[in-house]
Amino acid sequence: MAEGSLEAPVRHPIPWTDPEWTDPVKLDAEMRRMFDICHGCRRCFNLCDSFPRLFDLIDNSTSGELDSVKSEDFAPVVEACTLCDMCFMTKCPYVPPHPFDLDFPHLMLRYRAAQEKHNAPRKPAEKRQRELAKTDRNGKFAELVAPLANWGADVKNGFGRALLSAVMEVDPDAVLPKYHSRTLTDRARIQDALNEANANQTAPGYGRKAVIFATCFGQYNNPQMGEAARRVLAHLGVDTVVAYPGCCGMPQLEQADLARVADQARVVSLALMPYIDEGREVITLIASCGLMLKFEWPLILPGDQAVKHLSEATRDVDEYIVDIAKKNGLPPGLKAIDGAVALHHACHARAQNMGAKAQEMLKLIPGQSVSLVERCSGHGGTFGVMNGTHEIAMKVGKPAARAVKQTAAKYVASDCPLAAKHIAQGVAAQGGPTPINLHPVEIFARAYGLIED
Repeated sequence: MAEGSLEAPVRHPIPWTDPEWTDPVKLDAEMRRMFDICHGCRRCFNLCDSFPRLFDLIDNSTSGELDSVKSEDFAPVVEACTLCDMCFMTKCPYVPPHPFDLDFPHLMLRYRAAQEKHNAPRKPAEKRQRELAKTDRNGKFAELVAPLANWGADVKNGFGRALLSAVMEVDPDAVLPKYHSRTLTDRARIQDALNEANANQTAPGYGRKAVIFATCFGQYNNPQMGEAARRVLAHLGVDTVVAYPGCCGMPQLEQADLARVADQARVVSLALMPYIDEGREVITLIASCGLMLKFEWPLILPGDQAVKHLSEATRDVDEYIVDIAKKNGLPPGLKAIDGAVALHHACHARAQNMGAKAQEMLKLIPGQSVSLVERCSGHGGTFGVMNGTHEIAMKVGKPAARAVKQTAAKYVASDCPLAAKHIAQGVAAQGGPTPINLHPVEIFARAYGLIED
């Protein structure tokens, strides 16, 4: 058996319907097996708060080893995991196919699933997290009262944020995404009516077809991102449509509600299959959603053919644009925008194991200054906005914010817009000017002059 592994990491299907997977005795034995290996290695000590918590538990125990740590003390270790996958993808030398077979994020998922199955009591904050994770319900409601919702959620609104903190356990200092009264699918219909998304017939990539999966964030919180992506793809010659059958389920995955994730996977994959059948590739706008469609769904529903076909047809938007550039070429006209870009390589983009496609895309812009930051933002979905965890999220994201601040870039971009917001807040907290946060495809659209500043 080799020390460490040079082979590409692989993941096993998640046996979430098998009673043994959530059996408390078997789970505890597996947690102790993995935790003991982690304790002996400790390469992951600086990734997130889970590992320092684990190592502190062991170091402060009576024996200084795992055998004197109580199993009920494991809960804080699990709580701090945001399923960013960076330990699995970048640090751990013992991931499968290594015989030690370590998958720390999926072990944390297993623990949460067992807690869910055995009806462990939830803290008030955990209950509120579940409500915040209902992105489609919340988005549809906020769409109707967008100005009021944004006013109440503004960090400058002391009364509104105090109310959010009291009712929903949202940290008063956490920057929250805005809502819009016109969704991305609404805007797509307007684009179609005005012929603003017609494929450029003179572009080298003319003839390609895609369906843009709006994602819940693109649908409700940042439709401009989706509009920019569609304008870029049309300019590159791609015929596009926009679809949003529902959320990818990443917020529910964080809560280990795997039955709900599986339901979403079935609904969304079946809704997108007609587009795939007519030869369209599926383009995701957010790194987390791409990870779900490409990798997590097939592990949760390994026998579902629609999920399998969708996984094979899915491309990240940056990945897709780079592919067009390599295989077809780009139309002329790209020009550097009015400032340097600090590009955060989102954890869930890294977890897709496709390389830094956002960086490759932005380097296609002649003369554009791009600095790559490969540290976790710390946001972790609802983890980054809740009382008690926002402060931890800011601490975990501090190195990324420091790296962005050192670039003195005017813009910070990320395939995870929540991460970009979080990093921009971290830069300001360190005394730097708050950078403008954008999606990389918005930078690319500006470089083509397709959208205004």
